[in-house]
Amino acid sequence: METTKQGSPTGVDQKCYDGSLTGVPHFDCQSKIRNAGNHTAAQNANINNAGDKLFMYGECGYRAVQKSKLSRHMRTHTGEKPYKCDQCDYSAARKAYLDQHRTRHTGEKPYMCGECGYRTATKSILAKHMKIHTGERPFKCDQCNYATSHKPNLDRHIAAKHGGEKHFKCDQCDYSATQKYHLGNHIATKHTDDKPYMCGECGYRTVEKSKLSRHMRAHTGEKPYMCDQCEYSTAWKHHLVQHRTKHTGEKPYMCGECGFRTALKSTLSTHMKIHTGENPHKCDQCDYAAALKATLDNHIASQHTGERPYKCGECGYRTVQKSKLSRHMRTHTGEKPYKCDQCDYSAARKSVLDQHRTKHTGEKPYMCGECGYRAAQKSDLSRHMRTHTGEKPYKCKQCDYSAAEKSSLNKHLAKHTGEKPYMCGECGYRTAQRSTLSKHMRTHTGEKPYKCNQCDYSAAHKNSLDNHIAAKHSGEKPYMCDQCDYSAVQKATLDKHIAAKHTGEKPNMCGECGYRTAIKSILAKHMKIHTGERPFKCDQCNYATSHKPNLDRHIATKHGGEKPKVKVTALRCVTES
Repeated sequence: METTKQGSPTGVDQKCYDGSLTGVPHFDCQSKIRNAGNHTAAQNANINNAGDKLFMYGECGYRAVQKSKLSRHMRTHTGEKPYKCDQCDYSAARKAYLDQHRTRHTGEKPYMCGECGYRTATKSILAKHMKIHTGERPFKCDQCNYATSHKPNLDRHIAAKHGGEKHFKCDQCDYSATQKYHLGNHIATKHTDDKPYMCGECGYRTVEKSKLSRHMRAHTGEKPYMCDQCEYSTAWKHHLVQHRTKHTGEKPYMCGECGFRTALKSTLSTHMKIHTGENPHKCDQCDYAAALKATLDNHIASQHTGERPYKCGECGYRTVQKSKLSRHMRTHTGEKPYKCDQCDYSAARKSVLDQHRTKHTGEKPYMCGECGYRAAQKSDLSRHMRTHTGEKPYKCKQCDYSAAEKSSLNKHLAKHTGEKPYMCGECGYRTAQRSTLSKHMRTHTGEKPYKCNQCDYSAAHKNSLDNHIAAKHSGEKPYMCDQCDYSAVQKATLDKHIAAKHTGEKPNMCGECGYRTAIKSILAKHMKIHTGERPFKCDQCNYATSHKPNLDRHIATKHGGEKPKVKVTALRCVTES
């Protein structure tokens, strides 16, 4: 039996079905609706659980127990948005959406986290936020150990790491994507030739008139967006929004994975790709993929086209980006426009100042979801993530070598060129890297800028300080040998142990005498026997040696200095007098 109820608020028939369709005994539909208010809570629950969804929409088969829910559903088909904002043109299909929108005008954020004071306009957003404190990660990947507090993050992870199904297909080529906006970006960049709006100054073209208007401000210098608390003005509204946070300190957008906070929603979206591993921007000339389009553009310019249009008139330095040339010019002018408001420090780059500020705040907002590593800088976290992903984006053009960091590639390239332009004025030591020379100079100056905050220890190199903290204060030795009980603070130390103790392999050989060793650094020390290099000099007599421990022992025995601890290695204990 089928009866039809008229009077839908949308003018569309609503159909009420008897229980025979679901196996529930038949009873009068009209009576049930009329008397629903007379049921107890338990009786209503029984009715709802019986599978009796009385109201159905014939177009899509949607069923509802309540007439009001069907009315709301109908708006997804009709496009009706009866709830209007009285302050702007916004309208919504549901009152809850309008209430949420109104907070943009009032600034009201009634929902507050009792743990950290975070406030939001929406109860559901607070519920998601709370998972950061509870550590709840209910959405788990069934193909690896990844887990997250939000389902969209899991969806992106599966698509990026495990080849999720690509539902969105381009109708003009073989391209397919896991997300609709990726397909939109593809079509706009690869297939849309029609860009009717053109800049008369530089030839820039776009598909949107509003984008051309924003672009024109780069030529006119117009900055219509003014800060009401200082003299700052900008050409773009989102820059003003970001600037205002300097006055308010507000960072409303927070990452549910690691607690990172930002003033801009777009910055949070970019940050989330660190956790999901999403790299939607693909190079069409090789396998390279990037999280940001700007990063892909840099890759194409540096690896494929070779084009570097911006050139420094002082030294010939060339780059693919105008902003990079501007930053480079400060190395010649000495300009350091970014000032720390807590000390006298100033920097040529904002990112360097931001990094410096963490020394005052101790803040490390960027956290690795894999191992809990925290960093003060986003770039540090990005580099760290490569230890988990194995990504090595920096490729040598002369051999198969690839590296996770650009500095490692630069060191490698020196093997092909043999060039070592940086020389020590004290001892003639030469190196391919400026940073390596700076570290070397500390052997002459005695400078030890890295201080332990738990004892009086100081070191010339950061990795030495990290090793000290791990060995003396934390006791943590995360790298375990799988062939014996040995454990180490650093992976490199474990690798040396395995090479020396278990493999027997000694790939590093001296070309002068045939001496072989498992460890490259030991060969470098050995070579000083042949070169006669003795960079470590005693400041109290004429003694000089090729190894610093020898100098320490000399000072202790000859000049009454503190007696050093002699480290006995698997090879032999060397004492020089």
